[in-house]
Amino acid sequence: MNSRFLMFFLLISVITFSQKKINKKFETNATEINIYTVGLDTIILENSNSDFVEVYLYAESYDSQFIILENSEKTVNIKFAFEGTETREVVFRKFITKRLQRANSIIKIPKGKMVYIYGENTDIESKNHKNDLAIYIENGIVKLNEIQANTSIKLYSGNVYASIKNTDIDVKSNKGKIEIDGVLKQKKYKKTQSTSNNKLKINTIKGNVFLKTE
Repeated sequence: MNSRFLMFFLLISVITFSQKKINKKFETNATEINIYTVGLDTIILENSNSDFVEVYLYAESYDSQFIILENSEKTVNIKFAFEGTETREVVFRKFITKRLQRANSIIKIPKGKMVYIYGENTDIESKNHKNDLAIYIENGIVKLNEIQANTSIKLYSGNVYASIKNTDIDVKSNKGKIEIDGVLKQKKYKKTQSTSNNKLKINTIKGNVFLKTE
């Protein structure tokens, strides 16, 4: 009897906590990709190995989740929507905790697109992305890894990590700290390379910036 109850409990647990996954794959001639991260905890940006944009959405507790695409000649908007019990929980407890969504996305984008990311409380990781990138968020952890294109970031608070080579640097943090190769800098740090290929610009109020150039 006990073994049957245990098996039933495990089965229910797997169904309850397993992630739901949906994805969309499309080709576009648009030169700009706008990503709106409302409802997401984490977004990972990667290069696509084809001419297709690939969007994967993983969610744990929502009854339903949707990837919404808005297409025009020059731009594509990628948005996310959720329905169900988790949505109601987030609304009820939004002043208690920032991270209840338990929803994440991986987006793969072909070369030659300008990418914009807009959000509030979202962690972002760019896995050596080769497209020009602009990020505008309220708070989050931004991991850029090795920067291989022009990158601009504006955020109120959080941490930014990046590895850079042959890149012009323009960083400002009003109340956070700026650390370059382990050395603390002033509230503003600017450096121009003679052989620069890319530009990195970061503007934050309370955010911390950690850069590696070696």
